[in-house]
Amino acid sequence: MIDVKQLLEEIKASPFEEIEVVAPHTGVVRFALKEPGGKVAGPSGSHLEKPGTAVATLERERNLKTVYAGIKGDLAKVYAELDGSFVEAGTPLCLIRHFLTKSEAIDSILKKVLHLFYAPERAKYFFIPEIDKKIKALGARNVKVREGMELFIASRMKRERPVAYTGPEGQIYTVYFQYEQNVDAGQPLIGVCPESQVGLIQDVVGKVQSDWEERD
Repeated sequence: MIDVKQLLEEIKASPFEEIEVVAPHTGVVRFALKEPGGKVAGPSGSHLEKPGTAVATLERERNLKTVYAGIKGDLAKVYAELDGSFVEAGTPLCLIRHFLTKSEAIDSILKKVLHLFYAPERAKYFFIPEIDKKIKALGARNVKVREGMELFIASRMKRERPVAYTGPEGQIYTVYFQYEQNVDAGQPLIGVCPESQVGLIQDVVGKVQSDWEERD
């Protein structure tokens, strides 16, 4: 059994994640930001249509492409020694230290303590009608699942097939997908919590909601 309170203390001790910005394709790199220590912004707008901070450009066959920060945070490291060099796709260009928001901290904890059931293939997913009806009436946390229970319908290429749940018995605590949106294979669909752990997890989530300090 995972010690969720210990996990909370660990996240509070290191309340950030580090994300590498990599070259999306080959080309000659020129850095817009050459010194670490500054702040960068991620995409914004109602549809994330506004790009984040420009961190570099890549030139390939006389075409320039700007590389943007994908998330806000502190610029922790810049591989400025690559400036003017030809780089391969996937080459790390800089490192952003992103401080977790309250919701991200909760999500991080839940993904470690819940049993995650993953999409077996890229498709659109739906709960089977009787489960969907119950969720809409009472909420997902009132649905109990067990090994082999038919739970989803996967829709792909105009074909539908049932998908059974595999994992420990418990109740659905979190739903990670939305109807009418494709889910990639290996992405979580639901997080399931043993009934004996529900109260403890709710206590920890409540503590994060009341005590977590957001950082700009």
